[in-house]
Amino acid sequence: MNGFFSGLLLGLSIALALAAFLLWALGRRSPAVRQTPTQEEDPLHALEHLSVNEVMVPRGQIEGLDLDGTPASMLEQLGRTPHSRLPLYRGDINQVQGVIHVRQIARLLGEGTFDAATLLAASREPYFVPQSTPLAKQLRHFQKQQRRLGLVVDEYGELVGLVSLEDILQQLIGTFASLETPFPQGIQALGDGSYRINGNVLIRELNQRLSWQLPSEGPKTLNGLITEALESLPESGVCLKIGPYRLEVLEIDHNRVEQVKLWNAGFTPERWPR
Repeated sequence: MNGFFSGLLLGLSIALALAAFLLWALGRRSPAVRQTPTQEEDPLHALEHLSVNEVMVPRGQIEGLDLDGTPASMLEQLGRTPHSRLPLYRGDINQVQGVIHVRQIARLLGEGTFDAATLLAASREPYFVPQSTPLAKQLRHFQKQQRRLGLVVDEYGELVGLVSLEDILQQLIGTFASLETPFPQGIQALGDGSYRINGNVLIRELNQRLSWQLPSEGPKTLNGLITEALESLPESGVCLKIGPYRLEVLEIDHNRVEQVKLWNAGFTPERWPR
């Protein structure tokens, strides 16, 4: 019965997100031409050209529970995590053994049986997702498999990241919300048509909000993109070119790029996005 209600809630959450997107798309058209939505207004069409690789949490940022750790260390981590589902692994995040929901952990704590063996017994088998899977297809797979979290692997089967249902729905909502909301924290439009951007801002978010095409196949953050392009940690004041984009490092903090000035040299001032 619990599985039935979990599947029902999962289907409802996806359906509500798609319905909200469709209502927004129809609302933007003039009353005289509101008919069947075009392909561009189809909510799933917005996800057809994006892959799991572009929205996943990179492997280095995955939070999970190490079954080789002590119960005390795992409990300390659980007290800080904002996530409802966590991968279980042994020693290395590449060795994922299962995925557990925090409510199962709460049950084990209540029964006084919190240890690696009981955690693993209460978990679900890992669900692996190819990194090239289109988001629209993965959304359907999540619904069919009654899953909310997938471990992303490359063509060699190596773990490269983690994707959740919430990540895809956030991308779906962001597709149209970005057109009508101010820039999020970390992206500041300057008066000369350039932008001051935090180094931890995701490249896919920049591309989405500014209609840019910064490379997103490798590093996921602006800091990662810059350090990979220069093959070292730059100093403040260093400038570089990536395609039509110009980047100036403004601040370095704790061995990472903290602030960057960035602009698209392919735009004339009249065409700069605001």
